[in-house]
Amino acid sequence: MNVTPDATATVDRAAPATSSELLAVVASRELTAKRTVFAGIGLPTLAASLAHLTVAPSIEIVYESGVCGAHPSHLPETIADAVLITGAEAVLSMATLFGSVLQGGHIDVGFLGAAQIDRWGNLNSSVIGDWHEPAVRLPGSGGAMEVMANSQEVFVVMRRHDPRSFMDKLDFCTSPGPDRAVADGITPLGAGVTRVITDLGILARSGAGEELRLVAVHPGVTVDQVRSATGWDLRTADTVATIEPPTEAELRLLREDVDPDRVYLR
Repeated sequence: MNVTPDATATVDRAAPATSSELLAVVASRELTAKRTVFAGIGLPTLAASLAHLTVAPSIEIVYESGVCGAHPSHLPETIADAVLITGAEAVLSMATLFGSVLQGGHIDVGFLGAAQIDRWGNLNSSVIGDWHEPAVRLPGSGGAMEVMANSQEVFVVMRRHDPRSFMDKLDFCTSPGPDRAVADGITPLGAGVTRVITDLGILARSGAGEELRLVAVHPGVTVDQVRSATGWDLRTADTVATIEPPTEAELRLLREDVDPDRVYLR
């Protein structure tokens, strides 16, 4: 469904953007003019669905369950939700999805989440603490490692920006970025993580050999605040931009069209 946001649309001014809405809106803008996005469930799905209604009307959303060109009537609650299949352009086997679509280089943006990230864009979604006696055991890689290795670039959405999530050294590396491939003499297919969207701002890099840098902050957030919340000596762009807050039109689309049942907008 293609919907052009009405610039005059209004939402309840007494309901400011929640953290989830803020992250979804800012992440959706990063998908401007992108063609294919491999979306995880949750915030990546929110962002991709909003981008389809705003900045990327021709975007094709691909899910790990093998659904390509998804047009669900409402948001899926899991990766295997049958609503993803209805109206989809194609449903592929896992072998075809990962072997031909991903490894074939057909994904512009892989959209991932993680518990921890380091300055090079390596991700941890396996354990917090020691591997043998972890404080928290997480879901693990799923398809994240293949998405990282084979997408042209990867965007990461992090709900929490603090030194426990943005670490100098990960507790465990679940999804290594292209820098590790280069160090092993392998030419990576994609650039790895190029954008990290958080509740404090946006970190970015071009690809292997570059650290993530702070390029933008949300209104009211200072550069020093982001540095204090980051577990390494965070570099900044020459000019750190201020992110435009969500518009009334974007919030209306999220609340009324994308996720009216508040599946992910918590």
